Amino acid sequence: MGHAATAVRPTFNLDLRRLTRDDQIVGGATLVLFISLFLPWFTVSVRGFGSGSVNGLYHGYMYIDLILALAVLAFLVVRAGFDELPFRLPVGPEQALLAVTGLNLLLALISFVFKPASVLGISVGWGIGAFIGLIAAVVAVAPLGLPILRSRARR
Repeated sequence: MGHAATAVRPTFNLDLRRLTRDDQIVGGATLVLFISLFLPWFTVSVRGFGSGSVNGLYHGYMYIDLILALAVLAFLVVRAGFDELPFRLPVGPEQALLAVTGLNLLLALISFVFKPASVLGISVGWGIGAFIGLIAAVVAVAPLGLPILRSRARR
């Protein structure tokens, strides 16, 4: 009987030292963005009735941000767990992270800008989650996007 060749599978061993400084910034800011989606993004005050708030998922498309944030965090955990990724990406890891964090920023910015309108005694403002989420989305994309912007500015 012949022995079939056995594939050696890399073992998962979480070591955060495998993450670059940029990975750490992207991961930390993405985690903050994820948490901000559950904080008040918009406050509502109705004259004579009281006030309330809605979270960052008020705009249904922000569920995309929620899913993408989880994907970024999962990817970084995998990256920290293996010496080399156990799968191939169609683009490099930095380009993939830049695309996802860029989309997160775009959606957070759209959600921030398009707050519900104030009408007929109903006053709508931004909540703390909107500011935290927008800042976190900017910080998450910055370490990946700034080098590209700088290189284009030199041309």
